[in-house]
Amino acid sequence: MKIGILTSGGDCPGLNAVIRGAVLKGIKIHGQEFVGFRDGWRGVVEGDIMDLPRQSVRGISKQGGTILGTSRTNPFDGGGPEVIKAHMDRLGIEAIIAIGGEGTLAAAKRLTDVGLKIVGVPKTVDNDLDATDYTFGFDTAVQIATEAIDRLRTTGESHHRCMIAEVMGRHVGWIALHAGMASGAHAILIPEQKVSIEQIAEWVLDAHERGRAPLVVVAEGFVPEHLESPHSERGLDTFGRPRLGGIGDQLSSQLEERTGIETRATILGHIQRGGVPTAYDRVLATRLGMAAIDSVVDGHWGTMVALSGTNIVHVPFEAALGNLKTVPQSRYDEASILFG
Repeated sequence: MKIGILTSGGDCPGLNAVIRGAVLKGIKIHGQEFVGFRDGWRGVVEGDIMDLPRQSVRGISKQGGTILGTSRTNPFDGGGPEVIKAHMDRLGIEAIIAIGGEGTLAAAKRLTDVGLKIVGVPKTVDNDLDATDYTFGFDTAVQIATEAIDRLRTTGESHHRCMIAEVMGRHVGWIALHAGMASGAHAILIPEQKVSIEQIAEWVLDAHERGRAPLVVVAEGFVPEHLESPHSERGLDTFGRPRLGGIGDQLSSQLEERTGIETRATILGHIQRGGVPTAYDRVLATRLGMAAIDSVVDGHWGTMVALSGTNIVHVPFEAALGNLKTVPQSRYDEASILFG
């Protein structure tokens, strides 16, 4: 069987480890043949492929990014199942492994519903897919954010400043929560919890009065109590969603005005999803790639692999769609004990 692999959406540490796990197990155990679609769904729609022999995945699990390239192409724009099926037939590809987030998996489900043979591997740095306990890339993003915040803290302490670190998190605050707790933040602000500027200022002042340099970690999608939507001043992305970023700068001026403490903000941005994956993410991604081959061999079309506890399981696409995995109130309450 010839299998096509694609990586779609934003890049993510661990993508190459998924590819390696799938290719190695597929070749060694099942004698399968692999090709990669270049640049996500664009390669599928255009039939643009590259061969993936065993030697092509040698040593790639420690590399960041994706050797296949990625894009945010919608496979139904200029393509659709008929075009994709025609390319698959021409190239002798019998099945597809789609590695991506909610948008990728939603497209995969639509294509599976009309008869294409597709299995999925969940990918989201934000850790917001509901059908899996953790997604690869999340641990790396938290580690990168924590290291950066640790560095900000030393500057804050040297200058007696309040430091604000803005991290990724459009709809959920998992990265902010974990990195904030790991770095000992005096306030963690996430999309799931509306907090007033007055309350944030109180936490900052409490820390300052104890002789500490206040540290605030905020997710890019955080909405202060007096606002209705996340801060966005950079227009829309290719899916028509507001480009977020800048809430840290906005909070910086407001907190400095209310507290009188010199305040600086740093937006970590894309640095959180770049570079080499952590050991945890390499192992998780490899296991998911190997499990995806089991799905193909067993004909579990329309399903994706997922982490449940420490076990890899197979769940339908529907389980991952339409319901974000948000930070529960209990987890935020647990962290808030440390604020101020």
